[in-house]
Amino acid sequence: MFVKNERERVFAYSYHTACDRHGWILHTYVTAANVHDSQAFFELFERVKQEIKGCPTDVCIDAGYKTPAIAKYLLEQGIHPIWPYTRPKTKDGFFRKSEFAYDEHFDCYLCPNHQVLSYSTTNREGYREYKSDPAICQGCPYLQKCTASKNHTKVVTRHVWQEYYEEAEHLRYVPEHRELYELRKQTIERNFADLKEKHGLRWTNYRGLERNQMQAMLVCAAINLKKLANYMWRRGLSFLLYSSVHLFWFIHQETQLSKWNKMVIRQPSYHHFVNSLNRCFYAPVFSF
Repeated sequence: MFVKNERERVFAYSYHTACDRHGWILHTYVTAANVHDSQAFFELFERVKQEIKGCPTDVCIDAGYKTPAIAKYLLEQGIHPIWPYTRPKTKDGFFRKSEFAYDEHFDCYLCPNHQVLSYSTTNREGYREYKSDPAICQGCPYLQKCTASKNHTKVVTRHVWQEYYEEAEHLRYVPEHRELYELRKQTIERNFADLKEKHGLRWTNYRGLERNQMQAMLVCAAINLKKLANYMWRRGLSFLLYSSVHLFWFIHQETQLSKWNKMVIRQPSYHHFVNSLNRCFYAPVFSF
């Protein structure tokens, strides 16, 4: 039983998928649902680099991958991370973190009342903590809007790799990057919609990471074949597509089934898998 969040306990898996700007799926990586997206990003990205034999220049990522570690990892390789805007999680009526100015020279923060928050310590998550003087805060007119702590101490955190995070935030405003991020809704989001609505991945059909990884790879291959079918059908190349798909099925049939047999699957699951293979590899040919 995996814990997706503090309110939901389910048996589930997460599919982390990468595609190019045209929607072709490059790779997919399956993890348990209790693994955060940012932890799975590095493995997925390394697999994509091996698949395309190189590095992309821009990477559009979801808000779940918006962390200083990922920003540092990409920027050091000369890659531009492009991520969305996220609203501040400050409570209503309180000062936002952006209203506290950071002084890089003295390594401190200045509050809206022009008081200094000095460096205190660095926690295990890699955040440097800056704390105010409770004797000054106790008589501050903005105390009710600044902090609700009982000891009247305001704490502001800053990641040790915050400069990489801020650089990625600036890249979000580049016009070319904004246009690239707009493509997500018709590429990767469309692929996720097809995985759920047309290929039965809204629910977990198998147990175990290996089985789900194999199913993910086969379904993503089927989606790419559908895209290829549409592309070739519009150009009058249906016969060539028909021959290519049959050749692909003939070569990989024994390999995929032998791998599946090694997992000691029950007989009903085996027939279900074979039937799903027939649908995946033959439906694109006759449906367009």
